[in-house]
Amino acid sequence: MKFVEVIIKPFKLDEVKEALIELGIQGMTVTEVKGFGRQKGHKETYRGTEYQIDFVPKIKIELAIPDALEQRVIETVTQAARSGSIGDGKIFVSDLTNALRIRTGEIGDSAL
Repeated sequence: MKFVEVIIKPFKLDEVKEALIELGIQGMTVTEVKGFGRQKGHKETYRGTEYQIDFVPKIKIELAIPDALEQRVIETVTQAARSGSIGDGKIFVSDLTNALRIRTGEIGDSAL
């Protein structure tokens, strides 16, 4: 099993969610987060005064998936989230050693 963390621009959430559902992903956790990467934030002007915004709003999607779906999930998210401009996001994939469905007691892939 794999644990996938995806950081994307907020306006891309619906596209990514729909693409993952079409792929057969049955569940995900979505969190509003703030952060920065190479872009180091941005500047905004409010009432004639310029402000430095250090942390940019992003969306974090977390998925637990079977090993067999890893490459397809990466490709699907990449296509759906890409805008071609700086700050499109990142995908992190980690090994997931176990999962347990609390309601039924299922363990491993069947718990996903």
